Amino acid sequence: MSHSRADSSSDDLKSVWTIVVAGGSGLRFGARKQFAEIEGKTVLQRSVDAAASISAGVVVVLPHDAVESSRVHANDTVLEVVAGGASRAESVRAGLAAVPDTALVVLVHDAARPLASPSLFARVVQAVADGAHAVVPAIAVSDTIRHRDGGVIDRSQLLAVQTPQGFDVATLRRAHASNDDATDDATLVEALGHEVVIVDGEAVNQKLTEPTDLVVAASIITHLSGKTQ
Repeated sequence: MSHSRADSSSDDLKSVWTIVVAGGSGLRFGARKQFAEIEGKTVLQRSVDAAASISAGVVVVLPHDAVESSRVHANDTVLEVVAGGASRAESVRAGLAAVPDTALVVLVHDAARPLASPSLFARVVQAVADGAHAVVPAIAVSDTIRHRDGGVIDRSQLLAVQTPQGFDVATLRRAHASNDDATDDATLVEALGHEVVIVDGEAVNQKLTEPTDLVVAASIITHLSGKTQ
């Protein structure tokens, strides 16, 4: 597989699957943010739509009590809905178990980043197709960062990591076989000794953490829609 989304054939995409992690309880948000609506679509559905644009199949990981009532869809893309675990890593492992052996590339995306574009998904897939074991999108840190113990940290050495993160399937399966926990999957792959390749992220691909973030996301969608008309 060696093509980007713009010129990918159906054969290329047969090897790509995406796990959309949406198993959170929403304690900090005050509700299950994956089911909140932004401009007529749920946060989860927006993430699934972007994933489906570059994937043969999408695995959605939900809280146990939400699996049966899920109304998420993926049109012509294969969709699997599974129950998650007590941690993010456990939820990813549940999703990974549903990815077929025919897959070569797997992406892991947090549903709480509903503004990730299909182009970003394609960029991550391309980097894995080019030979990377692990790929993360990232953007430069623009804020001044201070250490708790005092002093300013050189932000030129820092990057804010996003999802989707991409992997060759065999490597990600080996990384999760340890049953270790981590805040992202690239950290587990890096622990195996593999380099993590960085690609350009997107400034609008922010993670929803507070209810007010929904308002910001809606404004961004309206702005981007106006630019494409």
